[in-house]
Amino acid sequence: MKSSSALNALGALAQESRLAVFRLLVRQGPEGLAAGAIARRLKVPAATMSFHLSQLSRAGLITSRRESRSIIYSADFDRMQALVDFLTENCCQGQPEACGIAPCDVDDADGPEHRAVG
Repeated sequence: MKSSSALNALGALAQESRLAVFRLLVRQGPEGLAAGAIARRLKVPAATMSFHLSQLSRAGLITSRRESRSIIYSADFDRMQALVDFLTENCCQGQPEACGIAPCDVDDADGPEHRAVG
């Protein structure tokens, strides 16, 4: 990941509602949620939610797909992992396991997990 891409992703997450949306979509896993359901769960007006989803999508952190009349949004786990990898690539002089950082595992049955080493 290039620095400019990381800055775009981090900038998109640097807002309380967008961070909440992204964390909700990470918890939901690959199946995602419809835009209206996201807005209801987070108690955000639909127009505002549309703006936040657009910002997260532009940063490459979420994807969307049409299902019938709904647009379903999902976290882009590959992009999330690329951002985590970018942030930790030089951790502990290139040995992230030395400071307890392990890569995220995405398991279809259980969803994403972050496991500390040790």
